[in-house]
Amino acid sequence: MNGNAVGGVWQGAGRRIHMQEVGTRDGLQMEQAFVPTEDKIALVDALSDAGLAKIEVTAFVSPSAIPALRDAEIVMREIARRPGVVYAALVPNVRGAERAIEARTDELNLVMSASETHNLANLRMTRAQSFASLAQVVAAAQGAGVAVNVSLSCVFGCPMEGDVAEAEVFGWVQRFADLGVAGITLCDTTGMAHPAQVATLVAAARARWPGLVFTLHFHNTRGMGLANVLAAIGAGADRFDASLGGLGGCPYAPGASGNVCSEEVVHALALMGYDTGVDLAALLAAARRLPALIGHDIPGQLAKAGRRLDLHPVPADFEAIRERAMAR
Repeated sequence: MNGNAVGGVWQGAGRRIHMQEVGTRDGLQMEQAFVPTEDKIALVDALSDAGLAKIEVTAFVSPSAIPALRDAEIVMREIARRPGVVYAALVPNVRGAERAIEARTDELNLVMSASETHNLANLRMTRAQSFASLAQVVAAAQGAGVAVNVSLSCVFGCPMEGDVAEAEVFGWVQRFADLGVAGITLCDTTGMAHPAQVATLVAAARARWPGLVFTLHFHNTRGMGLANVLAAIGAGADRFDASLGGLGGCPYAPGASGNVCSEEVVHALALMGYDTGVDLAALLAAARRLPALIGHDIPGQLAKAGRRLDLHPVPADFEAIRERAMAR
């Protein structure tokens, strides 16, 4: 799709955009309150019913590292699997991969940063050490016949280093492509991306690796999340991570807000004629359940304001208002 053509990105014309939910992992891991296991399962099932293409259900990490997701095995085993939905999980190492595979995870999501400083701060390893460890995970997954996606953090900027050179980003993409991974997620981990940058990098990545499945992962830290989604679509991207209610954040980005909001992206794209395959009413219903589960309000606005044409009744004294107006 040419974003500069007449209508451009503003006219979806039925083009398919795959929405991938990360709120049940990326969102819930940031919450102080532990969401009960049965509520997590019900939430994933609701998201499945809403028609999300992929759901990152949980993370198979040390319970001491992320206690909010200490029930990963139970949740992954007991969700209702909807045909056509990919059920993914984040894994940090071979042990996590073994746990995830045993729990029947469809796809393993591996994470490292394109920024050396962020990788050390976040993962306590150099990028070379992370790659060596993740290469072992890729081999284990391939041996088990399980798909692998790699999420590269800080592709659009590091809060400690600043801009990350495109050559650095693409060097790591190539290393993982050489390992035979199925997909790469280009992550705006700390909300530093801007639309012009996004359009340039996405177009270049897709041209260089036409056989890789690229996903875009944006945060709304500086209010440019939806604009970045549209810039990526204009450059040919068709897969996006998003988080129910706009939950999420990053501990190494002061002031960072959550991921782009799933229901808001779906709502905007539907208005422009894109096909996300998502039942927006069902997605909104799931989002409106979140405050009771996490104990506080959510960043997303759509759950509060409603869809564009969710109309409101006229004032109770509307006829009297009309009569007074007509009598003037």
